[in-house]
Amino acid sequence: MSLNWESTYAIALELKRRYKDVNIEEVTLQQIYDWTLALSEFEDDPALVNDDILYAIYQDWYEELIHGRK
Repeated sequence: MSLNWESTYAIALELKRRYKDVNIEEVTLQQIYDWTLALSEFEDDPALVNDDILYAIYQDWYEELIHGRK
């Protein structure tokens, strides 16, 4: 599976899986950026990201933690 900046929900799921012990309320947009780039499945240009995209990943991750499946 290939991930890009439009795959905010899929990225959020992968970050949730990899960083399950992280307190989401302490995660920064910079951390989301760094962790997303570190995903082996991620194949997009790092220069194409903006804060809105990073925040969308954060929101998807947060919503999964609150309302998603375990």
